[in-house]
Amino acid sequence: MLRSIFISLSQNITLRSFAERSSIGRTMSGRFVAGMTVDDALGASERVNRDAIAVTLDALGESVTTEAEARASAAVYHQMLDAIAARRLNANVSLKLSQMGMDFDPALAETIVGELVEHATRVDSFVRIDMEGSPYTEATIAMAERLHAKYNGRVGTVLQAYLFRTAVDAERLLGQGIRIRLCKGAYKEPAEIAFPLKADVDENYVNLAERMMTSGVFCGIATHDEAIVERLVAFVREHSVPKSAFEFQMLYGIRRDLQRRLAKQGFGVRVYVPFGPEWYPYFMRRLAERPANVLFLMKNFLKS
Repeated sequence: MLRSIFISLSQNITLRSFAERSSIGRTMSGRFVAGMTVDDALGASERVNRDAIAVTLDALGESVTTEAEARASAAVYHQMLDAIAARRLNANVSLKLSQMGMDFDPALAETIVGELVEHATRVDSFVRIDMEGSPYTEATIAMAERLHAKYNGRVGTVLQAYLFRTAVDAERLLGQGIRIRLCKGAYKEPAEIAFPLKADVDENYVNLAERMMTSGVFCGIATHDEAIVERLVAFVREHSVPKSAFEFQMLYGIRRDLQRRLAKQGFGVRVYVPFGPEWYPYFMRRLAERPANVLFLMKNFLKS
């Protein structure tokens, strides 16, 4: 129920406009969003790197409507790729296709993303094409395949464990050596295509993670669920899976204790660091994912 409410709120244009212009909204989002500017995000990345934790930088924004907006979004990513190299950060970047013009011109979006992957290749970096709702799933996977064929090892994508199709998609991508970030999924999907029960999503997630961790293709295991993390750590030890085969991935501001503990145990850990003024949809999806996030914010808001 709470999840559905927050996902609906993430799509409310009026509330989004108010929140993104409100100082109260920006204050509340600060737990999960690393500021409004590239410099804010780079500073946060440096602090995360000090804990021996890698970073993925994401300039928040989605569903642009003009080529000018798409190219402006891409310009921020070009700036970040150069800054990551100049500052020698342990970081890469993640982007959304709807942010690059996918909704109105798929060819333009592929051109723009291809230019970013080419830039990442030149500076020895990596681009993750993030996954949005199910209408984008096939197009996202197909674009990752085409760009991987041209820039081997420099581009990967994301799969969502709550979709029925994901086991087949995982085999498809692993067979080509394409790096996958596995998450549970943060969009509202119909029962015809997605597991409606959390327990089923969790079990599918573990099964997919175990397959990916033993595939020989480096993967990102994106979860804050400590029970799942412990199951996978036990699996790794039991099956002698090298720690270099995968990394745990988590979100900025969530379970920092678990991030640091895993890093101290020698596991690769990467934190997704989002930033920018268009933070509202991302923030609402984080509240939808974990009720504990809502409780945390309310406690801290009442203290202030």
